[in-house]
Amino acid sequence: MSTPYGELLIALRPEICLVGGALAVLAVDLPKNSRSAQARLHLSVALGLLALATAYAWNLSAGVPGPLFGGVLTLDMLGQATRAGVLGLAVLTLGITAGTSRLRHPAELVAMILLATAGFTLMAVAQQLLLAFLALESASLSLYVLAGFDKTRPESAEAGLKYFLFGGVSAAFLLFGFSLIYGLTGSIELPVISAQLALTGPSPLLVVALVMILVGFGYKAAAAPFHLWAPDVYEGAPAPSAALIASASKLAGLALFVRLLWPGLGAASGNLSGAAGWLPVVAMISGASILLGNFAALAQRNVRRLLAYSAIAHAGALLLGVIAAGLIGPGALYYYALTYGLATVGAFGVIAVVERSGRCQDITDLAGLRARSPLLAGCLFVFVLSLAGIPPLAGFVGKFVVFTGALQMGGIASPAGWLAVLAIALSAVALYYYLVILKQALVVAPAKGAAPIKVPAPAALALLGAAALIVLFGVWPSLLLGLFQ
Repeated sequence: MSTPYGELLIALRPEICLVGGALAVLAVDLPKNSRSAQARLHLSVALGLLALATAYAWNLSAGVPGPLFGGVLTLDMLGQATRAGVLGLAVLTLGITAGTSRLRHPAELVAMILLATAGFTLMAVAQQLLLAFLALESASLSLYVLAGFDKTRPESAEAGLKYFLFGGVSAAFLLFGFSLIYGLTGSIELPVISAQLALTGPSPLLVVALVMILVGFGYKAAAAPFHLWAPDVYEGAPAPSAALIASASKLAGLALFVRLLWPGLGAASGNLSGAAGWLPVVAMISGASILLGNFAALAQRNVRRLLAYSAIAHAGALLLGVIAAGLIGPGALYYYALTYGLATVGAFGVIAVVERSGRCQDITDLAGLRARSPLLAGCLFVFVLSLAGIPPLAGFVGKFVVFTGALQMGGIASPAGWLAVLAIALSAVALYYYLVILKQALVVAPAKGAAPIKVPAPAALALLGAAALIVLFGVWPSLLLGLFQ
């Protein structure tokens, strides 16, 4: 029986295109002294956008849906939709990159974004533990570089180092958990693992493996109590890097996580009433993240750290979507993760453009944004209200479908119902600190002598595109939710 390498190449055309695009960007940028830094940046971004567009087109014709190459990959709706989502978020990231200042090595930055995106797209379709780990770590290695990319700021070097150290620890936990799963089942393929666990039942070693895996993914998702790296990384990383870490990384990671837990380890899920399994642990992590993220965000005066603690709170709500995915499928989780990513990329895009004219760290640095740039203020208004879950924006629909799915698991008196009620109640707390941002941007007068902000065309297109998608998906949610029905 011949090995279907042709089938594999067809399925991996998006990843091949992204890696080839990264190499092309680096090659074209070799004669650095012959062009200005701005020209190099625009050329690198244009090549990156071309690679992403080609990868998106190939994703639409990736091949016959189903398991491929002996079950190593799977082209189901979750995988293809996640691929499309991370490619779209990477396009927006490149758009705001073109509006970023202090870029000494633009080609290297664009190449790292493309390589990280290739890792994300591979995570979306992985159905084998080894491939999932390799995809996750290939994306993570690029993100470590992106976090420490700004050589002009010590905070960026600190962000890169902390992200690398915490990421290395999480990788060790994850790989140890995977190795125990292999020892218990004799396989690294998710369907075989599921069948073996259904036969053997729970064991102490399986509990250890599940704890290791949940710790590893908890670090990657910045969920409490594994969140300590996130505020420093969000604060120190360049704005485009932080945008990619907060958006595409979360979308791809959650797609991989839900595929691993339900199709792979569903036999070891237990239940929320106390039976041993991973469901009670994920529920505890979700509740801790919602509580810590929202209350810690109240004390923040740095806008990047506020977004980091907001991301922790959203991670808790997204984990609630992971829990509900066993009953309602992954559609609600995908919708929430993608629309959250759009709002986060947009928020960091606004920060990136404001930084061209000066400092943008404290919330007060956004004072008078309405007068300095109505475009930025209007886009920030959409992004922040979507993060807060205000209708009719997509953030509201994302929370609604996830919380509704959780309530379907047993009603309001069930553990999942309590988590949903907790998340809904703390949305009021979140609304307060989001409105603090909008008060500075829309109500407070600009500082004396503050100049108008010029928004570069690529960044303006990216911000307007993200805001338009948030409104579109909020008014017409079936565009995304209908994919999974």
